[in-house]
Amino acid sequence: MKNIFIFMSLIVSALHFFFMALEMYFWTRPLGLQVFHMSSEQAELSKSLALNQGFYNGMLAIGLLWGIFKADMNITIFCLVCVLAAGVMGAITVSPRILFIQSLPAAIAIGLYILSMRGVAEV
Repeated sequence: MKNIFIFMSLIVSALHFFFMALEMYFWTRPLGLQVFHMSSEQAELSKSLALNQGFYNGMLAIGLLWGIFKADMNITIFCLVCVLAAGVMGAITVSPRILFIQSLPAAIAIGLYILSMRGVAEV
């Protein structure tokens, strides 16, 4: 179960590197406009906010990798809880779909960790 938890945490990290790229590099390009359902004008007006948001997503991704490769589950769980909380805030303030795209994978990883701590058999 611990290996599945680590794998799921790596997926969450990869997702956040993808979010970072979308927000920092593709915000005003056709891919970003399509993903975020914005006009070019909206994207231009909000690109500095997106840059900041992308930076934070990159930090979450790096934090997850740090916890995983240092084998410090406290760091990994902390970063997953931050991802979960950020997704809930995004769902409340921007779009409910963020709950499924960002929070659900983190919640699954946290659930897998809890199961691994309870001694559930390795899968």
